[in-house]
Amino acid sequence: MHLTLRERERIDIFNVAQLARRRLSRGQRLNGPEAVAVVCDEILELAWDGLSLPQVMEAARHVLAPEQLRDGVAELVPQIQVEALFPHGTSLVAIDLPFGAPATAGPGARALAEGTVELNAGRTSWTVTVRNTGPLPVHVSSHFPFAEVNSALSFDREAARGSRLGIPAGTSETFEPGSIRDVELIALSLPAPADDDHQGTS
Repeated sequence: MHLTLRERERIDIFNVAQLARRRLSRGQRLNGPEAVAVVCDEILELAWDGLSLPQVMEAARHVLAPEQLRDGVAELVPQIQVEALFPHGTSLVAIDLPFGAPATAGPGARALAEGTVELNAGRTSWTVTVRNTGPLPVHVSSHFPFAEVNSALSFDREAARGSRLGIPAGTSETFEPGSIRDVELIALSLPAPADDDHQGTS
Protein backbone atom coordinates (compact mmCIF):
# COMPACT_ATOMS: atom_id res chain seq x y z
CA MET A 1 0.00 0.00 0.00
CA HIS A 2 1.37 3.38 -1.04
CA LEU A 3 0.56 6.29 1.29
CA THR A 4 1.15 9.98 0.76
CA LEU A 5 3.02 12.03 3.33
CA ARG A 6 -0.28 13.54 4.51
CA GLU A 7 -1.79 10.06 4.95
CA ARG A 8 1.22 8.86 6.95
CA GLU A 9 0.98 11.94 9.17
CA ARG A 10 -2.72 11.19 9.72
CA ILE A 11 -1.86 7.67 10.87
CA ASP A 12 0.81 9.02 13.24
CA ILE A 13 -1.73 11.40 14.81
CA PHE A 14 -4.24 8.59 15.19
CA ASN A 15 -1.73 6.24 16.81
CA VAL A 16 -0.57 8.81 19.37
CA ALA A 17 -4.19 9.79 20.08
CA GLN A 18 -5.14 6.16 20.68
CA LEU A 19 -2.21 5.71 23.06
CA ALA A 20 -3.31 8.86 24.90
CA ARG A 21 -6.89 7.60 25.19
CA ARG A 22 -5.65 4.31 26.66
CA ARG A 23 -3.73 6.24 29.28
CA LEU A 24 -6.77 8.38 30.04
CA SER A 25 -8.82 5.21 30.53
CA ARG A 26 -6.33 4.14 33.24
CA GLY A 27 -6.65 7.50 34.99
CA GLN A 28 -3.36 8.90 33.72
CA ARG A 29 -2.97 12.55 32.79
CA LEU A 30 -1.66 13.53 29.35
CA ASN A 31 1.52 15.36 28.42
CA GLY A 32 1.72 17.99 25.65
CA PRO A 33 2.20 15.77 22.56
CA GLU A 34 -0.50 13.35 23.74
CA ALA A 35 -3.00 16.14 24.36
CA VAL A 36 -2.27 17.76 20.99
CA ALA A 37 -2.71 14.43 19.21
CA VAL A 38 -6.13 13.84 20.81
CA VAL A 39 -7.38 17.30 19.84
CA CYS A 40 -6.00 17.05 16.30
CA ASP A 41 -7.55 13.60 15.85
CA GLU A 42 -10.94 14.96 16.88
CA ILE A 43 -10.60 17.96 14.57
CA LEU A 44 -9.73 15.78 11.58
CA GLU A 45 -12.63 13.40 12.20
CA LEU A 46 -15.19 16.16 12.75
CA ALA A 47 -14.10 17.84 9.52
CA TRP A 48 -14.33 14.49 7.72
CA ASP A 49 -17.87 14.07 9.08
CA GLY A 50 -18.89 17.35 7.44
CA LEU A 51 -19.10 19.80 10.33
CA SER A 52 -18.43 23.44 9.46
CA LEU A 53 -15.18 25.15 10.36
CA PRO A 54 -16.77 27.18 13.22
CA GLN A 55 -18.40 24.02 14.60
CA VAL A 56 -15.11 22.14 14.51
CA MET A 57 -13.27 24.99 16.24
CA GLU A 58 -15.87 25.20 18.98
CA ALA A 59 -15.86 21.43 19.58
CA ALA A 60 -12.05 21.32 19.69
CA ARG A 61 -12.01 23.57 22.75
CA HIS A 62 -13.94 20.97 24.78
CA VAL A 63 -12.14 17.73 23.86
CA LEU A 64 -10.05 17.60 27.04
CA ALA A 65 -10.67 18.94 30.52
CA PRO A 66 -7.87 20.65 32.53
CA GLU A 67 -7.82 17.83 35.07
CA GLN A 68 -6.93 15.37 32.28
CA LEU A 69 -3.64 17.17 31.58
CA ARG A 70 -0.31 17.29 33.34
CA ASP A 71 0.84 20.52 34.91
CA GLY A 72 2.29 22.97 32.40
CA VAL A 73 0.55 21.67 29.27
CA ALA A 74 -1.51 24.85 28.83
CA GLU A 75 1.69 26.89 29.00
CA LEU A 76 3.51 24.64 26.53
CA VAL A 77 0.68 24.63 23.96
CA PRO A 78 -0.70 28.16 23.41
CA GLN A 79 -2.09 27.22 19.99
CA ILE A 80 -2.90 24.15 17.88
CA GLN A 81 -2.89 24.29 14.06
CA VAL A 82 -3.83 21.40 11.80
CA GLU A 83 -4.82 21.14 8.13
CA ALA A 84 -8.20 19.35 7.95
CA LEU A 85 -10.12 18.03 4.95
CA PHE A 86 -13.66 19.45 4.83
CA PRO A 87 -16.30 18.73 2.13
CA HIS A 88 -15.35 22.09 0.54
CA GLY A 89 -11.61 21.35 0.61
CA THR A 90 -8.66 21.67 2.97
CA SER A 91 -8.67 24.41 5.61
CA LEU A 92 -6.32 25.32 8.40
CA VAL A 93 -7.95 24.90 11.80
CA ALA A 94 -6.23 27.15 14.35
CA ILE A 95 -7.25 26.90 18.00
CA ASP A 96 -5.90 29.55 20.36
CA LEU A 97 -5.45 28.54 24.02
CA PRO A 98 -6.83 25.02 23.40
CA PHE A 99 -6.29 24.04 27.04
CA GLY A 100 -7.24 27.32 28.68
CA ALA A 101 -5.28 30.40 29.66
CA PRO A 102 -1.75 29.59 30.84
CA ALA A 103 -0.31 30.70 34.14
CA THR A 104 1.82 33.82 33.79
CA ALA A 105 5.00 32.18 35.09
CA GLY A 106 4.29 28.46 35.07
CA PRO A 107 6.24 25.68 33.32
CA GLY A 108 6.96 26.63 29.73
CA ALA A 109 6.44 30.36 30.30
CA ARG A 110 8.27 32.53 27.77
CA ALA A 111 10.77 35.18 28.85
CA LEU A 112 11.59 37.53 25.98
CA ALA A 113 14.93 39.28 25.78
CA GLU A 114 15.13 43.00 25.14
CA GLY A 115 16.02 44.38 21.73
CA THR A 116 14.87 43.62 18.19
CA VAL A 117 15.30 40.65 15.88
CA GLU A 118 15.45 40.93 12.09
CA LEU A 119 13.02 38.48 10.51
CA ASN A 120 13.94 36.51 7.39
CA ALA A 121 17.41 38.01 7.13
CA GLY A 122 18.98 37.31 3.74
CA ARG A 123 15.88 35.71 2.23
CA THR A 124 14.28 36.81 -1.02
CA SER A 125 10.79 38.31 -0.74
CA TRP A 126 8.14 39.26 -3.28
CA THR A 127 4.43 40.10 -3.46
CA VAL A 128 1.45 38.30 -5.01
CA THR A 129 -2.20 39.28 -5.23
CA VAL A 130 -4.54 36.75 -3.60
CA ARG A 131 -8.31 36.45 -3.96
CA ASN A 132 -10.52 34.11 -1.91
CA THR A 133 -13.05 32.76 -4.40
CA GLY A 134 -14.70 30.41 -1.90
CA PRO A 135 -17.62 30.86 0.51
CA LEU A 136 -15.54 30.39 3.69
CA PRO A 137 -12.52 32.04 5.32
CA VAL A 138 -9.20 30.38 4.54
CA HIS A 139 -6.50 30.34 7.22
CA VAL A 140 -2.86 29.90 6.17
CA SER A 141 -0.13 29.28 8.74
CA SER A 142 3.28 30.94 8.64
CA HIS A 143 5.37 28.09 7.23
CA PHE A 144 2.89 26.24 5.01
CA PRO A 145 4.13 26.14 1.36
CA PHE A 146 2.02 28.90 -0.12
CA ALA A 147 1.73 27.35 -3.58
CA GLU A 148 -0.10 24.40 -1.98
CA VAL A 149 -2.77 26.27 -0.02
CA ASN A 150 -6.52 25.74 -0.38
CA SER A 151 -7.66 25.87 -4.02
CA ALA A 152 -10.25 28.52 -3.13
CA LEU A 153 -7.39 31.04 -3.04
CA SER A 154 -6.72 32.35 -6.54
CA PHE A 155 -3.22 33.70 -7.34
CA ASP A 156 -0.18 32.96 -9.49
CA ARG A 157 0.82 29.63 -7.96
CA GLU A 158 3.83 29.21 -10.20
CA ALA A 159 5.20 32.53 -8.93
CA ALA A 160 4.57 31.35 -5.36
CA ARG A 161 6.48 28.08 -5.58
CA GLY A 162 9.17 27.69 -2.95
CA SER A 163 7.69 30.30 -0.65
CA ARG A 164 5.71 30.90 2.53
CA LEU A 165 3.92 33.90 3.99
CA GLY A 166 6.16 36.67 5.27
CA ILE A 167 4.73 36.61 8.79
CA PRO A 168 6.24 35.60 12.17
CA ALA A 169 6.59 31.88 12.87
CA GLY A 170 3.61 30.35 14.63
CA THR A 171 1.13 32.92 13.34
CA SER A 172 -1.37 32.74 10.48
CA GLU A 173 -3.26 34.88 7.99
CA THR A 174 -7.01 34.72 7.31
CA PHE A 175 -8.40 35.38 3.84
CA GLU A 176 -12.08 36.27 4.07
CA PRO A 177 -14.53 35.21 1.31
CA GLY A 178 -14.34 37.57 -1.67
CA SER A 179 -11.34 39.46 -0.32
CA ILE A 180 -8.54 40.57 -2.65
CA ARG A 181 -5.21 41.71 -1.24
CA ASP A 182 -1.48 41.65 -1.74
CA VAL A 183 0.64 39.47 0.53
CA GLU A 184 4.38 39.26 1.02
CA LEU A 185 6.00 35.88 0.32
CA ILE A 186 9.37 34.73 1.63
CA ALA A 187 11.64 32.16 -0.03
CA LEU A 188 11.76 28.87 1.90
CA SER A 189 15.52 28.64 1.41
CA LEU A 190 18.38 31.10 1.41
CA PRO A 191 19.87 32.11 -1.94
CA ALA A 192 22.73 29.92 -3.11
CA PRO A 193 26.18 31.38 -2.43
CA ALA A 194 27.84 33.18 -5.31
CA ASP A 195 30.20 31.11 -7.43
CA ASP A 196 33.12 33.16 -6.16
CA ASP A 197 32.50 31.77 -2.66
CA HIS A 198 33.32 28.26 -3.89
CA GLN A 199 36.46 29.11 -5.88
CA GLY A 200 39.83 28.50 -4.32
CA THR A 201 42.91 30.58 -4.89
CA SER A 202 45.33 29.56 -7.59
